[in-house]
Amino acid sequence: MFFLYEIILSLGFIVLLPVFLFDALFKGKYAAGFKQRLGFVPRFNANGKKVIWVHCVSVGETNAARPLALKIKQDYPDSRLIISTTTRTGQKLARTVFSDLADLVIYFPFDWRSTVRRSLRRLKPSVVLLMETEIWFNFIRETSKSNARVAIVNGRLSERSFKRFGYIKKFMRRVLGYLDLALMQENADAMRLMSLGLRASKVRVTGNLKFDHDLNDEEHSLTAEFRKRFAVTPEAPLIIAASTHSPEEQWIVQAFKEVWKTSSENLPRLMIAPRHPERFAEVAQILKETGFTWVRRSESASSRDQNAEIILLDSIGELRAAYPLAEMVFVGGSLIPHGGQSVYEPAAAAKAILTGPHTANFNAAIHEFSEHEAIVCLPKVPDEEIVPRLVEAFRNLLIDHVRRATLSTNAQAVMNNNRGAVTRTIEHLAPLLGARENR
Repeated sequence: MFFLYEIILSLGFIVLLPVFLFDALFKGKYAAGFKQRLGFVPRFNANGKKVIWVHCVSVGETNAARPLALKIKQDYPDSRLIISTTTRTGQKLARTVFSDLADLVIYFPFDWRSTVRRSLRRLKPSVVLLMETEIWFNFIRETSKSNARVAIVNGRLSERSFKRFGYIKKFMRRVLGYLDLALMQENADAMRLMSLGLRASKVRVTGNLKFDHDLNDEEHSLTAEFRKRFAVTPEAPLIIAASTHSPEEQWIVQAFKEVWKTSSENLPRLMIAPRHPERFAEVAQILKETGFTWVRRSESASSRDQNAEIILLDSIGELRAAYPLAEMVFVGGSLIPHGGQSVYEPAAAAKAILTGPHTANFNAAIHEFSEHEAIVCLPKVPDEEIVPRLVEAFRNLLIDHVRRATLSTNAQAVMNNNRGAVTRTIEHLAPLLGARENR
């Protein structure tokens, strides 16, 4: 089955090769780190120290991994930490987020045996930690064969992924047998993984690392910088539309226009942070046609920043620092059948949170936030009714200060009540990581 998997992987690569070549010439999104993804990562001399490799796919996993990486470096200060990502945005963020923690930041290899083995020979990890749902068949097997310990951390297995893996259940049992440990977010995630063949003795439920989110000193400084540059005050309440997808920006801008026109005082402002950097120019074009004054974060600071009605946050890794400035946060990817984006960061910043109805990626979290009156979820309606629903929600939250404060307080309480995943994770990883060097 591994041989067949390699053939399928190779055929898929050949089919997509023109896309890679076009991208390499004109965009650089998928071709970024191509050499490293073929296994030609920098040779790494750990000087006999334990090498811990943490793999994060993209932005969400990178943010979630930081408190864990910080704890690893505190408890195992002589270890060497390697961070890998799959996407270019994740790579850029990782180089910033882990600049003070990681000894090396690389791209994750393609899942051929040859590329995986080449990476392993150059890096020689002692332990590999795969964040969330990164189940790469050859990588897991070859890592185990290299005598490194391999674990899934902050594991999540959706019902959709479970059904997909279920078609190759016999093969999955074999792949999962190479894992030393799987630390899952929820009981449901653990049960699904065990149903695919992983022994119960290797599975633990540790909670979600994203509940342990805190702003670091650099992010606090960036918040202050944003506050000053864009003159953010409660008298002009800021709405943040976070991690948006197409066509959410258009709906949000239309709703904002209606709310703005009917606001007699304390005219609101809007900050839009598209989920994917390649869409920054597209969203900028949308804003040009709104009639509002608007600015881009990426441009040099100017006097226009302080009065702009819309701010385009066209940067990577800065959204968390913007959350403390908001009066409310709309979390994108939820007005379309994408599954929603993370609500943890705005909740940690104690903000009133609004989402659309499509939140399958974070079902457990949305359920808990809803149970504790810590979030507003719009119902599923036809597309033509989305803007009126947004107008109503924005307007109600802007007017009702008590409701906004209640949502904010409850959201932060949910975060605080669920903290501790980092500590539990480190405790369960101890047999793999070895005796702590600093207690």
